[in-house]
This record gives sequence, structure tokens and C-alpha cells, in this order.
Amino acid sequence: MLGSVSSKVLDGTDLPAVLEILDRDPVTNVFVASRVYVAGVDPWRLGGELWGYYESGSLTSLCYAGANLVPVEAGPEAIRSFADRARRQGRRCSSIVGPATAAANLWGLLEPVWGPAREVRPRQPLMVATEPSATVVPDPLVRRIRRDEVDIAMPACVAMFTEEVGVSPLAGDGGALYRARVAELVGAGRAFARIEDGKVVFKAEIGAVTPHACQIQGVWVAPERRGEGLSEIGMAAVLDYALREIAPVASLYVNSFNLPARAAYKRVGFAETGAFMSVLF
Repeated sequence: MLGSVSSKVLDGTDLPAVLEILDRDPVTNVFVASRVYVAGVDPWRLGGELWGYYESGSLTSLCYAGANLVPVEAGPEAIRSFADRARRQGRRCSSIVGPATAAANLWGLLEPVWGPAREVRPRQPLMVATEPSATVVPDPLVRRIRRDEVDIAMPACVAMFTEEVGVSPLAGDGGALYRARVAELVGAGRAFARIEDGKVVFKAEIGAVTPHACQIQGVWVAPERRGEGLSEIGMAAVLDYALREIAPVASLYVNSFNLPARAAYKRVGFAETGAFMSVLF
């Protein structure tokens, strides 16, 4: 047994306490916080359940349980409680993602029941920037993708997703849900690209957003253009947009084995402040 249940599914009445927990570390918690800021806590709006763990009657930790399972501000006892709930519920997520220690502890309890995973990425450095790049000049050709350019952006988005996750986002529904997500980011003005002759050669999106922080994702350079420095000048441009128009802190996380990307982000001005872990099913 994984221990007694000390958690419950939260609802709208818990919102003030939830926000207090999320705001303890706005950068690390930006993914879950971005959803809560938009949709609140009720599962029917949130797109998943938000579990709360209590100590001495006070809410102290969270776990988002939707397409991803994401622990938030969760120590060992909270992780044990969340693992117990997840085990009884059965796996509904496609990944476990979160701060490396918490995610590792959660996966350690769930692996005997949910394993094996398709892939485990035990350390993904979390990188943060609060100022525009002081060393890399932003690419003037990187701009927001227009609504009428979704079809131009889609091949690059699909290629990035397939390279990063290891499966195509077109599987299952033919890509309808993935295209809708791309179109949503484009419509929100949070998708950026350098487009040459009708083809994307660099792209990135700003995914999770709160008043305190945002998270850059989906960074990709066309294979035939890699090695030209497009990722550095492109990221400098996206960082400038992010800090100037979206949030005071920009973050991203990157696979530890992707040394060229880590070096490029450092040259742009990102600093490693922590680490995430991902378990992919």
C-alpha cells in the first residue's frame, strides 16, 4: 500500500489557497498556474482535476491531473498521497512532469503499477531570463505568426513535436487537436517564426503564461539550417517579445543531453536555476 489518502479533489472554493501555493514559485509552477489563472479550479473548466494535500488542516501541496500529472510544491508525504490517488484512479495521463525530485519520487511509487514508461528524462535543466539578451542581437526576421499562416507553421510544429516527444501529433485524430492548439497559440499572439519562401526555418512559442512568468516552448530550427546560429538570434527575439509584452520572467526547460541547445540558451542570457523531470508514456 502507498499510504492513507490525505488529499482531495479541489473546487472553486479552494482558489485563494491554490493561488497562494502557486505563487510560492511562479517560475517553476507556471504551467499549472497558467491553467488556473484562466480556468479556475473546477475540473470541468480546468481540463483535469487539481488535487490538494493537507497538513494540520491547511492546504500545502497540489497535483494537476490531466493530460499531464504535475506535482506542485509537494514533499515526500504529499507525493505519497498523490501517488495513492493516482494508483487507485488508474493512468489517464500521457506524461508525468515536474520538479526533478518530486517527479522522481512520484514515478518511483507509480512505476510498479504504471510502468514501464516509453521514456524517462531524469534531468531537464530549468533556465530563466529576466532581461533581454545583452550579447545576442535579436533576429529582425522573427515575428508573430499570422492567423492565415497556421498551415505554413504546421509542418514545423509537427516536426518539432515528433523530434521532441518521439511520436507524431497526427496520430489518432489526424492531428485535429494539435492543429487547434497551434491555432490557439497563433491567435493569442504567442507563436513566433522566421519564414523564408513560405517555409518556417525557426520557430518557438510562448506556452504557459501568468502575470508573473511565462514559459517558452517548441523551439525548432529546420534541419538543413542548423549550425547557422538561427536558434540564438531567434531565441533572443522571442525573449525580447516575452519580456516586453507578456511577463517579467521567461523560462524554459531543456533536455540535459541537448548540449548545443543549452549552450545557445546560455549565450542568449538564460541561466540554469533548477531541473525538471519528464516520464513519457
